[in-house]
Amino acid sequence: MKRVAVVGAGAAGLCAARHILSCPNSFAPPVVFELTDNIGGTWCYDERVGTYDNGRPIHSSMYRDLRTNLPKEVMMFPDFPFDPQLNSFLPHREVQRYLERYCQSHKIRPHIRFSTVVEKVKPVVETAETTLWEVTSSDSSGCQKTETFDSVFVCSGHYSDPHVPDIPGIHNFKGQVLHSHSYRYADVFSGQSVVVLGAKASGLDISIELAKAGAQVTLSHGRPRLTFPLPSGIQQSSPVAAIEDDGSVRFQDGSVGGADVLMFCTGYNFRYPFLDADQLGLEIQDHIVSPLYLFLMPPAFPSLFFIGICKIICPFPNFNCQVQFALAVLDGSVTLPSRAEMEDKVRRELQAKRERGVHQRHLLIMDQDQWEYCQTLAHAAGFPPLPPVTRRLYEEVWRQRQIHPENYRTLNYRLISDTQWELID
Repeated sequence: MKRVAVVGAGAAGLCAARHILSCPNSFAPPVVFELTDNIGGTWCYDERVGTYDNGRPIHSSMYRDLRTNLPKEVMMFPDFPFDPQLNSFLPHREVQRYLERYCQSHKIRPHIRFSTVVEKVKPVVETAETTLWEVTSSDSSGCQKTETFDSVFVCSGHYSDPHVPDIPGIHNFKGQVLHSHSYRYADVFSGQSVVVLGAKASGLDISIELAKAGAQVTLSHGRPRLTFPLPSGIQQSSPVAAIEDDGSVRFQDGSVGGADVLMFCTGYNFRYPFLDADQLGLEIQDHIVSPLYLFLMPPAFPSLFFIGICKIICPFPNFNCQVQFALAVLDGSVTLPSRAEMEDKVRRELQAKRERGVHQRHLLIMDQDQWEYCQTLAHAAGFPPLPPVTRRLYEEVWRQRQIHPENYRTLNYRLISDTQWELID
C-alpha cells in the first residue's frame, strides 16, 4: 500500500486525491496538505490582498467578476459534469461550488489537513530503485511534523507568485503600481488612466472590465495589434520601455504619456519553496521547471509528480490525465525509460522548441500539443482518452474569442455525443 502526499487542495490536488481513493488496493488514503482553510485553490475568491493573518502571502489571484473563458462542457473533469442547468461560461463562484461538490462526492475532505504549510519535501534514497519522501509540515498552531511517503504530488498551482518584469525607472512612477494578482474589482479605478501591461487572457479581460467601469485604458503589449473590436475606453500601445524622471510612461515606439495606475498582467513565476531544486536535479526559474519527463516528473526522482504545470490547456481534463498516468507509474502498470533516456527526451523536445523560435518563458505553453499529449498518457496507462468533442468545442470557443472578446461568453453549448456539440438558445 503506497502512501502518497498531495500538496494543495485546488482542482489538481482534489483530482489526485479522488483517483488515489479510487484505488484502495494499491494506495493508502492520501494526505492532502492545504495552506488555507478551504478547498479550491485559485478558484477560492478572497477579497483580501497582500497577506493572511499568519503573514503568508494571499494565494488566490481570483477577481470578483471573473467568468470562465472556457465553457463548462470543456472545463469539467471528464467523469464529473457540471450542473446542466448552468450557462456554459460561469462566474468563479460556480466553479468553486463544483469543486466542493466533487470533493463531497468523492469523500475527499476527511483526508485534507487545512491551514497546514508544507515546509520541506526531501528525497531519502533507500536503494537504487526506491526513494522515500520526507514531508515536513506545520499546522496553524506552529506544530511541526515530519512524515514519510512513497510519492509526492505537487499540486500547488502556478498563479500565486506574481511575475513583475524589470521596467527601468519604475521608482519614478508617481501613481499606483500593482499586479493583477492583487486586482479584485474595477470600480475603484473609475475616472483614472490605467496602463495595463500584457494582453493575454487576464490583461484583456481586466482591460475590458476597467473600460466598462469608466477608466481610460492603454493596453500595452508586444503582440501583433489586436484587430477585433475593443470597448471605446481602450487604446493599444507598444510595450512600456521606461518610466521617465517626471513619472511619465515611455513606450517602445517613442511615445510618452501619463498614467495614474500601472497594472502588470504579466503572468506568474513557478515557485516551490519546499523543494531543493539542485537536490532534485531540476532547474526552477521564473517560467520554466526542467527537466520534467512528460511535463510531470524529474528523471532523477520519478515518484515526484508536478500536476498541471503546463500553460494554455484545458486544466481539469489535463489534470485528470496526468494524475491517472502518474498512479499507473506508481502501481507498476507503466514502465518508464531509464533516467538517461528520459533526460535526453526532455532535452531534445525543449531544444526543438527553441529552434522553432519559442521563447524561454513560453516553453511550457502546450496549446495545440495538449491533445496528442493527453492521448499519449491515456494510451500508455490504459485509461479512456479525452473524447474528441472536447478538442472540437475548445477550438470553436477559441475562434469565437478572437472575433468577439466581449460577447463570446453569451453563447451556450451542449454536448450531444463524444464527437459532437451544439449551440443552444
